[in-house]
Amino acid sequence: MLRNVTRAVVGATILLVACGEAAAQAQGDDAPSGVFELRRVMLSTGGVGYFEYETRVSGETELSFRVRRDQVDDVLKSVVVYDDEGRVGTISLPGQEPLREAFRGLPFEPQHLSSPAALFNALRGAEVRVSGTRETTGRLLSVTPETVILPDRGTTTRNRVSLVTPNGIQQVVLEEAGSIAFTDPELAADVDAALAAIARLDDEDSRTLTVRIDGGSDERIVRVAYVVEVPLWKTTYRLTLSDDLASGTASLQGWAMLENLTGEDWNGVELSLVSGHPVTFRQALYDAYYVDRPEVPVEVLGRVLPRVDTGSISPALGGLGIGAGFGPADAAAAPLPRQRAASEAAKAEEVLVTGSRLESFQANVSAAAIDAAESAEATAQVLFRVPRPVTVGAGESVLVPIVARDVPARRVSLYQPETHRRHPLASVLLTNDTGTGLPPGVLTVYERDAASGAVSHVGDARLAPLPAGEERLLSFAVDQEITIDREDRGSQRINRGRIVDGVLELNVVDSQTTRYLVEAAPGVTRDVLIEHARRAGWDLAAPSGSFELTDTAWRLPVAVAANETVELDAVLERPRMQRIELAPLPLEQIRVWAANAELSEPIRAALRELAGLREQVAEGERALRDARDTRAALVGDQERVRENLAAVPEGSDLSRRYLDELSRQEDRIAALDTEIERLRNELAAAERRVAEFVRTLAL
Repeated sequence: MLRNVTRAVVGATILLVACGEAAAQAQGDDAPSGVFELRRVMLSTGGVGYFEYETRVSGETELSFRVRRDQVDDVLKSVVVYDDEGRVGTISLPGQEPLREAFRGLPFEPQHLSSPAALFNALRGAEVRVSGTRETTGRLLSVTPETVILPDRGTTTRNRVSLVTPNGIQQVVLEEAGSIAFTDPELAADVDAALAAIARLDDEDSRTLTVRIDGGSDERIVRVAYVVEVPLWKTTYRLTLSDDLASGTASLQGWAMLENLTGEDWNGVELSLVSGHPVTFRQALYDAYYVDRPEVPVEVLGRVLPRVDTGSISPALGGLGIGAGFGPADAAAAPLPRQRAASEAAKAEEVLVTGSRLESFQANVSAAAIDAAESAEATAQVLFRVPRPVTVGAGESVLVPIVARDVPARRVSLYQPETHRRHPLASVLLTNDTGTGLPPGVLTVYERDAASGAVSHVGDARLAPLPAGEERLLSFAVDQEITIDREDRGSQRINRGRIVDGVLELNVVDSQTTRYLVEAAPGVTRDVLIEHARRAGWDLAAPSGSFELTDTAWRLPVAVAANETVELDAVLERPRMQRIELAPLPLEQIRVWAANAELSEPIRAALRELAGLREQVAEGERALRDARDTRAALVGDQERVRENLAAVPEGSDLSRRYLDELSRQEDRIAALDTEIERLRNELAAAERRVAEFVRTLAL
């Protein structure tokens, strides 16, 4: 962007006239003063802007700039000086609190320079020389305000200065003295320097940056540039369609919306707009940081006070040791402010365009022509360069044309169930054949009547970043002439099964079918794209043929003629493995699997045999359960008989009858115990046969 530049010197400093001062003076002993003028502006979608100023200098010189305080860090990070002959010696600026530093060590504060009375009271004891109607020399004692009544009955305040002189204390009215001067030249110089510092530094919103340029004798141009934070520029598009649905092109206009919030006018600047994702961040370079250091206590030798000796019991060897060790400590730097997140780099592209005045769309009137320049490649960005100078006043906004051409466009209807359940969206499939990318932005869609030329607004759309050669669907309205119904159903099938180590392994395919019924109104023909949602782990089994794949959906094309209804089945399938342990499987479930025609005949035969073995186990369980229930009933009846036996006389006929009944029950219980043991053994054998069969089964 910079021409005829042979050497660029990067200086770490501050915002050179970033957004405030329109001019800066170039001063030097032999060089004439110059004025910096803003010549080039480049605005980036990274949220920063490049500003380049020019001035003409001769020989060695110093360039001073007033800088906005809130953009100091950005300029310190990015300022660069371009000079073919000179060399940048130093770049200096005041610190964070320059006024406080300027008064450090002085016997007065900035507020004491608000009036002579405040200054003299702050400098009590200083020697001054008073001249005028009454001349005297002495040391300042005090300055006392007093109220004086004027002849017209009004009042005024005068300050009476008290001086200590060799002849005693003398007083002078400050307002009547011709002059009062400090006899100490150093004190006078301090006051003069402090006043100069106030004039130079007493501004919280800005700082003064000074660049010293050494060398170079001929008159030459010096450029200073920097990158600072600016408002994001936006892109808006206008797309004019033909009412002929068979038309394959549309007229596209692209405009950049930008604001000048720098505080100064842009008069005839070279303007460029960058669309991309550059890495941008901010660092607080203007803040002062200090390294944390360990604090070591100062060793002080105190008075020695020996303890009174009381003698010893036995001789001993002893020693007294005093030690204090301080190991090295790692100094940790103060943390820096968090950097802004960096964006990824975008595709390298450039578009050069010319400007033109925006004309509104009117019926029977063609849109204003906008000439487009040729394209070229840039680095990691799309660069739009306006070839003619641009003027934008401070605080103003402006629309700048960046694209103007016919592009391939095809009308389609896009069905998104989550957007509208019954109707698709009227859309246009836009192809970027410009050779370079288009930045994202909002898009206003118009439709032109081919017969009359009348233009009408049909909707708005949003355009995502569009690289060269790619397509984007822009949806701008609901297409109520197409109605779509849908019906979902699920199913499952077995692809393959086998039995290994007593486990039935099944390769199962889950299927989800969605039937779409697409109906067109009379006299309407449409190309419809159905977005069928993608699901993790599922594949599209039908329909076969061409379709588009997005991040979230499959796009299935359907052509529907007037007054026609078209059916489309979208089938998703998901394979999965199902493992079933046969040993604990209920008998009824085994019978279900044995009757499943999707399994091979050997597997079904094995399951039928397993079902027979499990039936034997079930029969054994029933017989054992019945025997145990019978024994429990006999034991319960014995309790009844014993209670009755206790209630009748001993030796009676009824007593003997109860005893005979107890005897028969005991015999029956003994027989049942034998039967239960036998049934238990038979059941265990049946269970062992099932377990052995399952264990050895491999199909």
